[in-house]
Amino acid sequence: MNSFSGYHSEWNLGSPGGWDYQRITQKISKVVWEKINEINPTGVALDFDHPMLYPVVGFTQMMLAVHRKREGANPGLIAVVAEEETLSDVTENINFADRLDQVTGITGILSAPHEFELKNGKVCHQGRPVSLVFMDFNNDIFLKLHRKHNLSPLLQAIKENRVLNPRGTEPINVKSMFEVITGPNADRFHKETVNRTPWTRRFMERGTTGPDGEQIPDLVSWARKNWHELVLKPERGYSGIGVSVGGVNEDGDAAIDNALIKGGYILQEKVPLGLWGEEMPEIDHLNDQIILEKRQTDFRCLIGPGEVFGFLCRFGDVPTNVGSGGGVQPLAILKSQMTVREAVNRINRKILEMDFKELLEVENLQKTLAIDEKFTYLLGPIKIALRPRIVTGEQIKDLKNYSAAVWHDSMLLEKMWLAGELDDYIDIEEEELAIAKLQPWQGSPAIFAADGLFGFGADLEVK
Repeated sequence: MNSFSGYHSEWNLGSPGGWDYQRITQKISKVVWEKINEINPTGVALDFDHPMLYPVVGFTQMMLAVHRKREGANPGLIAVVAEEETLSDVTENINFADRLDQVTGITGILSAPHEFELKNGKVCHQGRPVSLVFMDFNNDIFLKLHRKHNLSPLLQAIKENRVLNPRGTEPINVKSMFEVITGPNADRFHKETVNRTPWTRRFMERGTTGPDGEQIPDLVSWARKNWHELVLKPERGYSGIGVSVGGVNEDGDAAIDNALIKGGYILQEKVPLGLWGEEMPEIDHLNDQIILEKRQTDFRCLIGPGEVFGFLCRFGDVPTNVGSGGGVQPLAILKSQMTVREAVNRINRKILEMDFKELLEVENLQKTLAIDEKFTYLLGPIKIALRPRIVTGEQIKDLKNYSAAVWHDSMLLEKMWLAGELDDYIDIEEEELAIAKLQPWQGSPAIFAADGLFGFGADLEVK
């Protein structure tokens, strides 16, 4: 599987997002792409409509299949549950509930977690029994809300295995699992998973082995000496919060001391910086010009049982081994007889050749379409790159094989946890673990995310 290079930066086996954002991005960007080619034809043939570019479709089909397996042809209510303050802002949750609601016999709703009740022993919403729940937060948030609101109805839904994703994934949904994969147990995992996992160790005063198998008597001292080649991350974090990167965060001692004081950090080898980004054409509004900007890229694989639902492309300007800030990027399959790098260079050049005012009109069109789609997140409109991320059909096949390996090895991690082999790697409070134990996963339907820093041929360093 050498058609693409790179590593995964993190997995989300709890409640990943992004499964509808790529669909909206594709819809908007097809119009933008056609407009760019009207103004200055690129000569590059791209497919914006491949099924893998619309992950919400497969995700919806999985939810419906689970409902029908449980309820047969009977109608049912499927609830998308999110924190109350996000209900009016997170577009993909709103869209998902609407999509489910359009299915004959299904009522799809978006609800806060405290809006359920028990009626005659059944989990209900406004008197109606609930068939399934997709919960858009992990167990730590659930526990926090349960202490505030008493979420007994949802606890019963968990016990009855009505919640997707199953709550039992939480103990292995921590970045310390990457030490399991890159440590003495590496030969138990799929080679594709191991090869794409950066060397990782839980960060504390300890001895261990290094990236090349060398003995490290004192991991903290070793980290100080090798800081420029390393990354520190919270074991349970998101959006790049708390991440420090050698060579970007120059004060390694401060980053290391902070991680030791807070605890719950992992140390990773730094993914080669070139894999973190591509050159993207953008509008420099301050100087009224079109420029090429080096942007970090992040490629999310959305994975289900025995299949891949699709992908999400993100970009940003803060290198953190995972997308942080920034926005989304359209994704397209290359149809022309040329390499990915040739296609990207040609598109970049054609956009740079455009008149500034004409490209500004294209960007305004893009923003108008985004507003029409209510394509926003908590902090406002979501940015969309002007140029698509380009992959080949062969790379799509290899991404499917890679995703199958992640799913398989996630099942192995759960088996190891249930067998007591991972107790030293998991630091989760007992009440939260109790929630996880109510609903073991064991390979049942779920949606996972593997975020990758992948190079498809246009990355900044050619391997």
